[in-house]
Amino acid sequence: MEKMITREEALALLRRYNKEPFHLQHALTVEAVMRWFANELGYGEEADFWAMCGLLHDIDFENWPQEHCKKAPELLRPAGVGEAMIHAICSHGHKICTEVAPEHQMEKVLFACDELTGLIGAAALMRPSRSCTDMELSSVKKKFKDKKFAAGCSRDVIRDGTALLGWELDDLLQKTLTAMQQSEAAVQQELAALLG
Repeated sequence: MEKMITREEALALLRRYNKEPFHLQHALTVEAVMRWFANELGYGEEADFWAMCGLLHDIDFENWPQEHCKKAPELLRPAGVGEAMIHAICSHGHKICTEVAPEHQMEKVLFACDELTGLIGAAALMRPSRSCTDMELSSVKKKFKDKKFAAGCSRDVIRDGTALLGWELDDLLQKTLTAMQQSEAAVQQELAALLG
């Protein structure tokens, strides 16, 4: 495992290129979801690496959406981010904006759950609670099937990610929902502190 920058350094790097609350919340959410998956799937000793990839995965999206996953290496390398992490971060845009393919389990999870966290987050905002903590799998499945809902969240990418992992779609939906439910309060708290 390569040497990593600290989380504080990663957060400062993220904030240098991301100012929108939506993008910061998405980064924190994907970070938390990736940490949950690392622990859930038996990669606990790599949880910091998985989480950091989640935190930094959209580093270039806010300012360079047309160069997403192509601009990222030149932002990450000078900050001390290693090549394995850069590969992982770029691979989440496979066939969308880059040819870098997800190879390792962590990269496949990031590819599969990135779009899905957006879908679940959008569904949560439609609920009276404005939270995913009281959401059930059936609600996620209903929103997933409704192509007009959160149309920017690619169902094809989520399906491709599920296939890459060799999982059932319901399994990915439930695991990602559970990860978001368990981390929502901490994400909201940190976001409030960042924006405070």
